[in-house]
Amino acid sequence: MAAPLKISGFCCRNEKPLANFIYRFLSTNSATKNETRPKNESRETHFGFETVAEDEKEERVYEVFKNVAGKYDLMNDAMSFGIHRLWKDHFIHRMAPVEGTKLLDVAGGTGDIAFRFLQYIQSQNDDPIMVEESFSIPTNIEAGAYSIPSDYAEEEKIDLSGYKEDTSHVTVCDINQEMLNVGKSRAEEAGIFTGIDWVQGNAECLPFEDNSFDAYTIAYGIRNCTHVDKVLTEAFRVLKPGGRFMCLEFSQVNNLGLRRLYDSYSFEVIPVMGQVLARDWKSYQYLVESIRQFPNQKKFAAMIRQAGFGMVTYENLTFGVSAIHSGYKLLKVVK
Repeated sequence: MAAPLKISGFCCRNEKPLANFIYRFLSTNSATKNETRPKNESRETHFGFETVAEDEKEERVYEVFKNVAGKYDLMNDAMSFGIHRLWKDHFIHRMAPVEGTKLLDVAGGTGDIAFRFLQYIQSQNDDPIMVEESFSIPTNIEAGAYSIPSDYAEEEKIDLSGYKEDTSHVTVCDINQEMLNVGKSRAEEAGIFTGIDWVQGNAECLPFEDNSFDAYTIAYGIRNCTHVDKVLTEAFRVLKPGGRFMCLEFSQVNNLGLRRLYDSYSFEVIPVMGQVLARDWKSYQYLVESIRQFPNQKKFAAMIRQAGFGMVTYENLTFGVSAIHSGYKLLKVVK
């Protein structure tokens, strides 16, 4: 078994040492032949609308979510008019996990997706016959609608007191320890101590073996990663053959008139709300800008295909404010 490789403090498995050696050898030769970048010059990427060095972005994103961890629900309410809870419920219903599913939820430190996953599995055990409802935004949302417990609607409190341990399991992986701490506290308050693990790790270099999970989810996290292509490659690697990748993320509003209204709200209202409610203008300004820098629905679907996934689809939610992307790690037929 190959020794773990440490990158930025997080464990990344080095499963192909020979291939990596060849890659590094060729890369070194290429750099020697084409000495176009000084050795001390770092690659650049975006942090919102600001251009920064790649190694700087990860640290700055970490600080953003460290700052908002305690008010994560408030942040999502501001970004989505409070509809993010319905989107997340619909996300899990679209996944439709069955008992025995091994799920990896990346960038899910607060447990929003993990708890919904466990609740969905439990509802299957209680009532095996589940009728999927078409997703719409009702005008009179009640606390119990879309499987939200009665004490869940306001503060995202979890009520899984009836949860029974089965063979299903969710591993929550997040690079930010503060976000994981929030999720752990919520799990303890709900009495959930089994069926869930909490792992600090980098989405671009996951500390898991190949072919380990039946499903991979990432909700409102992938746009904050420096190398989205690496995140997708890692997702493909850790999924079992036949496993499903699902991403819930803010996306592009298709209607031009609605897009202008949403942009006005995003840039003129959300940072002000961040300052008033959380005394944090900069973090909310970054979050708004990061949405505009993320690829639109079609481009992101193409990136998912490029990573090796098949049967790639996407579904717009609320005119494209959010979108669900899905793909499968298909079995390759050897002829």
